[in-house]
Amino acid sequence: MAPARLNALHPLAAAVTGVSAGAIATLLLPGGLGAAAGLLLCGGGLIGTARLYERRLLAQREQIFAGLGEVKVRLATNAIRLDNLSQRVEQMPMREADAAPARAAINELTAEVGLLGDLIHQVATTLADHDAQLIVAQARQVSPPAKSAPAPVPVIDPEAARQARLDAIAAEREEAERAAERRAADKRAAVISTALSEGKVEVHLQPIVQLPQRRTCGYEALVRLRVDENTLLLPEDFLSVVEQRGFGPTLDALVLTRALAIARHLGTKQGGLFVSCNFSEATWSSSKALATLSRILDKYREHNGHLVVEMPQRVFRALDPASLGLLGAMSANGVRFALDQVADLRLDPIALFDRGIRFVKAPATLFQAEMAGEGSLDIAAGDLASMMARASIALVADEIADNPTVADMIELGITYAQGLIFSPPRPVKPEVFAEPEAAPPTAASEAALPRPTAEVLGYPQPPASPEQDEAKPERQSFRSVLRRASA
Repeated sequence: MAPARLNALHPLAAAVTGVSAGAIATLLLPGGLGAAAGLLLCGGGLIGTARLYERRLLAQREQIFAGLGEVKVRLATNAIRLDNLSQRVEQMPMREADAAPARAAINELTAEVGLLGDLIHQVATTLADHDAQLIVAQARQVSPPAKSAPAPVPVIDPEAARQARLDAIAAEREEAERAAERRAADKRAAVISTALSEGKVEVHLQPIVQLPQRRTCGYEALVRLRVDENTLLLPEDFLSVVEQRGFGPTLDALVLTRALAIARHLGTKQGGLFVSCNFSEATWSSSKALATLSRILDKYREHNGHLVVEMPQRVFRALDPASLGLLGAMSANGVRFALDQVADLRLDPIALFDRGIRFVKAPATLFQAEMAGEGSLDIAAGDLASMMARASIALVADEIADNPTVADMIELGITYAQGLIFSPPRPVKPEVFAEPEAAPPTAASEAALPRPTAEVLGYPQPPASPEQDEAKPERQSFRSVLRRASA
């Protein structure tokens, strides 16, 4: 029974084998895949010369794709039939020894069908790649690659080109000038730093006179910087560099020590003369620098009565609490302050006096503007000096250059004045900064000194003077001493 059933399976196996053989034979026909592949390999050169072969190739390619599609369908159908056959074999009542050859044959046919499917898929992929290459080749032959358009020739305007060159030259010159200015600034800063480190600071004095007598009552110390024997820098030449490079506290310490030396010298004169000096804005804004100057003033407090420290009005109005505290400490040590560079005469005399301000210095032109009614005071300009005087603050008119201005200041009742009309700044004599010599011993001090004795010098004892003889105690005998003791 079982051999008969196995024989019935031979036609189905032959049919599957026949399909596979037929597909392979179809692919190997002269008009089949071999011819198509050969035409595709050499088609790149034939398409450009004969359109007939191109049309034939297209027809053959369509037939090949149609045959491939039919083979794929038949392979899928046979795979389904093999699957059904495998299920029927599994359901047949037969021994394992009889079923094993049938299973082996079915597995072999299934593997062959899968192999043929992979081959067909590979052939289809190859044909698709050749088709894509053929399309690209046809596009290149039909339309040659377009040449790139030539770059447009720029039209040069001679006037614009000349202006561009002039602008470039001007920019180079400006850059060179800036570089030269930077080098000069660095060189000037180095010179100023060296002069400060070596202490080459000079002080010139300009007198402050009392009106209307024009009697000198004080001096303002104006700083100068000695670079070499023939070069003396004025404040407008180096103060900006000093502020930018942070040399302000160093310069102020040097100026303060020289001002204190001048104050010591003025203390030996009659008339209560004083000297005023300025500090830089960097010092006023630094509590540490102010503390250093305060220690210097505390060390020489015996000369502070002849010293006045000037402070710009804008700096005074911007002082922080710490700086105001140091200001009060210096004022407690006897230092007087002057409000300098005044631009607004609306002042509070009581508040200024409490901060240690004893002088208010303003340009003479500001007082003249108030006299002409161009200022912003709420009182008459002539009453300003008396109002400040009631608070023990004196007005100082600065920058006076002619006698009519002096007359105007006298009319306003201003107490002190300063300017070129009285005297330009003059250097200080070197003996002012010299240390005072010790006073020679007087006759009384010489008499008070003990005379060396002969025992020390090794000479005979000199005769005693009558005063010394009277001063010697009287010598008494022992008996007289006993008699007085028993009495």
